[in-house]
Amino acid sequence: DFLFDLNSLCICIRLMVDKSLDIVDVGFKEREIPMEREYQRVSISGEEKCGVPFTDLVDAAKCVVKALLIREKYINRSMQTFCKTTAHALQDLGTNPLDLGIYDDVAETPVDADAPVHPPVSETHPYDNQDPSNMPADAGYGCMMVGGVMHVYNKRTNMDKSTELDLPYPDLKEYIADMNVMMSLIINGPVKSFCYRRLQYLSSKFQMHILLNEMKELAAQKKVPHRDFYNIRKVDTHIHASSCMNQKHLLRFIKRAMKKYPDEIVHVEQGCGQTLREVFEDMNLTAYDLSVDTLDMHADRNTFHRFDKFNSKYNPIGESILREIFIKTDNYVEGKYFAHIVKEVMSDLEESKYQNSELRLSIYGRSRDEWDKLAQWAVNHRVYSDNVRWLIQVPRLFDVYHTKKQLANYQEMLENIFMPLFEVTINPSSHPELHLFLDHVVGFDSVDDESKPEHHIFNLDSPLPANWTEEDNPPYSYYLYYTYANMTVLNHLRRRRGFHTFVLRPHCGEAGPIHHLVSGFMLSENISHGLLLRKAPVLQYLYYLAQVGIAMSPLSNNSLFLSYHRNPLMEYLSRGLMISLSTDDPLQFHFTKEPLMEEYSIAAQVWKLSSCDMCELARNSVLMSGFSHKAKSYWLGPSYYREGPESNDIRRTNVPDIRVAYRFETLTEELHLITHAVRTEELEEEDSLTMGPLPGQR
Repeated sequence: DFLFDLNSLCICIRLMVDKSLDIVDVGFKEREIPMEREYQRVSISGEEKCGVPFTDLVDAAKCVVKALLIREKYINRSMQTFCKTTAHALQDLGTNPLDLGIYDDVAETPVDADAPVHPPVSETHPYDNQDPSNMPADAGYGCMMVGGVMHVYNKRTNMDKSTELDLPYPDLKEYIADMNVMMSLIINGPVKSFCYRRLQYLSSKFQMHILLNEMKELAAQKKVPHRDFYNIRKVDTHIHASSCMNQKHLLRFIKRAMKKYPDEIVHVEQGCGQTLREVFEDMNLTAYDLSVDTLDMHADRNTFHRFDKFNSKYNPIGESILREIFIKTDNYVEGKYFAHIVKEVMSDLEESKYQNSELRLSIYGRSRDEWDKLAQWAVNHRVYSDNVRWLIQVPRLFDVYHTKKQLANYQEMLENIFMPLFEVTINPSSHPELHLFLDHVVGFDSVDDESKPEHHIFNLDSPLPANWTEEDNPPYSYYLYYTYANMTVLNHLRRRRGFHTFVLRPHCGEAGPIHHLVSGFMLSENISHGLLLRKAPVLQYLYYLAQVGIAMSPLSNNSLFLSYHRNPLMEYLSRGLMISLSTDDPLQFHFTKEPLMEEYSIAAQVWKLSSCDMCELARNSVLMSGFSHKAKSYWLGPSYYREGPESNDIRRTNVPDIRVAYRFETLTEELHLITHAVRTEELEEEDSLTMGPLPGQR
């Protein structure tokens, strides 16, 4: 009897443990964790708090406010997200009030505070509903590109100024003027000194915060049941689809394909079809001969500052034919193999449950049917996962296509990129697969080697896209402006049609001139890399005040541009910039099946990151990502879009409220310092104007 009771007790305990684990994932019923707000703060008293003369402070503050207002204008115009805290600070200065209803148009069921951590999974596949008759009706609009920017008209039959839709078209003159203001501001001596001092202060303040509150933050994390770094949501905010698998995965896949489909025709050479077996026989290789070393796709010592050599690493065994067969969407087998391997990567992400990726797919702009081919690849092969969203990267290769006589001018490239998007927004049934595919596309990226010399400066004398027929490539800012301009018009049209909008998230500041980061600051919601901010204190301070997201990839940088120990990620994080960790190219840089965890683990070892730091990086990655408002509400908590510690739910993020409160209070103090200086100066000017002249001085 005693043994029977003991067994019964063991079974009961096991059932209770299993049940408690289920409760953790099902919800947070009756688990009220009080918000931990009390922590040790450092305050600085005295009249001149920032250590520079008041006149210098006022001049610098005016410049900083001007720059923030420029960003606010472009971000709001394009329906991207501007930092709420910064917006409220600028609003207090009496600038135009902001429309901050970022999610007002999202007709989604609100997420309860006690809702599960995982969003409900749809029972139907998103690519099942391909019937054009079920798609939104044709709006009947016409569209035409004028001066490099798409214009939309009420009727297709009559496209002139009188029938043009009232959509906000960016003004080129205004953009050039704002760009010049920004360029003069970042080289202003006193402003540079002021921003450098503030950044140094932010670093020191964070060190003090850690000294005083590290144990309290750790204690807050330990109070949270079940949650730890491994089971909080994290997003790989910068990863390319063509290299999203590691070397071993690709090798296994190629070997499997050689055994499974040896006689499938995969390539046409001089009008004659070649099977997979024949392709490898031509290379004098068998499945047994293949190894990670023969694939030779890992970046090595020879790729440092050699982007050309790095690009050649995309070819397995140095053969472009294998790249075309296995990691292209548009080939003889219609991207079948690439779809298979991407779906395997997606399956790994779903198995990990808490890891998500934003994969980049390429649109080159060489022909009008690229979008349809890409969408058909995704829909026909059912390449979809709840853990993955797509970004579209546009390589800056106009000069290459123009030299090959594939494009006559730059406007042709812009039309090839944007015309299908406007057509499918106006009439979804005209491109049914593209309409379904775009539901999972969150934005645009601009990619290429930033260190390539630019022979042209973008100004009012620059040729318009229709007249850009030069051999030279347009500069970075030219590419970015016309991508932004067309995306802005497209976003307003899509909002009018009830569809979701896109954001601009380019590669920026990895190498090359500093003005790339100026364009990125003005036009982009987030950027990838941002290494050059370490040499530009004014821009770094602006990126901090505006909380511009930066997806950093220290392992990628280590092989290409900057050795790991010199990477500024830890410096940026301590100062409070909005940083997330990303992998960039696992095929070239990573060794394990979980490249994002590899990235986190190396960063944690090199910089001695605490659990709180890592969870903060993970939370940032979700905030920066393009996943839906509803998904973020489940992952971070229903109030994630608010300001300050109220936005944090430690039961989901594992980030202590102390850390979130510290970040919010520090940012608010910096913004107050700037706005207070500007306001004080304005009041002094008003007083001097209202005071009449003294007697005897008439």
